[in-house]
Amino acid sequence: MRLDIALTLQRPGFTLELDQTLELTGITAVMGASGSGKSTLLRALAGLETPQRARIMLGAARLADSAAGMSLPPHRRGIGYVFQDARLFGHRRVLGNLRYAQARARPANGGTPAPALDEVIAALDLNPLLERRTQGLSGGERQRVAIARALLANPRLLLLDEPLSALDLKRKAELLPYIRALPGRFHIPLIYVSHAVEEVAQLADEVLILTNGRVVARGEVHTVLERPEAEAVSGHFEAGALLHARVQRQLPEYALTELDIAGQRLTLPQIDAPSGTPVRVRVRARDVAIALARVDGVSIRNQFQARVRHIDTDPATAYAEVTLNLSGADPAAVHLRARITREALSTLGLKPGQPVWALVKSVSFDRRELGGR
Repeated sequence: MRLDIALTLQRPGFTLELDQTLELTGITAVMGASGSGKSTLLRALAGLETPQRARIMLGAARLADSAAGMSLPPHRRGIGYVFQDARLFGHRRVLGNLRYAQARARPANGGTPAPALDEVIAALDLNPLLERRTQGLSGGERQRVAIARALLANPRLLLLDEPLSALDLKRKAELLPYIRALPGRFHIPLIYVSHAVEEVAQLADEVLILTNGRVVARGEVHTVLERPEAEAVSGHFEAGALLHARVQRQLPEYALTELDIAGQRLTLPQIDAPSGTPVRVRVRARDVAIALARVDGVSIRNQFQARVRHIDTDPATAYAEVTLNLSGADPAAVHLRARITREALSTLGLKPGQPVWALVKSVSFDRRELGGR
């Protein structure tokens, strides 16, 4: 589905200005620091904000055109919205919240019919919650119900505005697979707002980065998350690389899974997935060390043959970043980044083209099965 956005929304001290065309497939993430305009953009798409200038097209549907003096109200846009705080009806049980949305679903009008109640309940594992009061739900449970309610309204597009921001790490990890599976299961594209690089790395297919109300980076997730603009969102210390791998075998005696990446072995805490399953892992630059030879007698088990591709030094700090191509891999597609001190760079005598070994901690991976849950 195509989304055309051209808008200007001005507030005292802040202007959001975009002119973008997005092909919405899967999950498109919008990243940015606080105050960059992420939530304002979603609210403008949903009709909850009125830009001074706007032309918004969702497929063939014109949602807003300030030049023509038209702007559809939120309930006629066919856009689902999941807020940070879920916003469930406290006087209804979980099933009552779902049936309320189902009764007010957007008509199919010859398009895709609304998702079935039973299918949505199954997809988000809501059966144990149906008769519970919403006040007694955990944060993760509340967000699952909020997502289900948005789906049952039969939206053409689903907006998620930092839905995990109030959750702890355990609850976030539980909810991420549900979110990732939504576009494929219900054929509804998602726009997902976050400032957390780790969430975006696990979920997104495409990424936009906003800074001061402007798009400063856009593209495929593995490319954009390595750009300086992404590092500015989360901090330089969280720079890293995304790698595509496949499950090779399980090592149940150690609760580990062995992956294959570019013909080399990589192990990480156990993933419940059969052999051959494609997996995306993110390796942070701070978790990669460089050696001139394979290191024996060390607890770091993941050691990769690599070659120095590029060195970026920052004279204002103690650090340098080294980009490494994995040996035997397509140099344009598979690489690691290592953040080391400039003193280490000098002592090792690293140069582009030099063969080295990259040492990576097993616990440093953020993983996501590409097939979803």
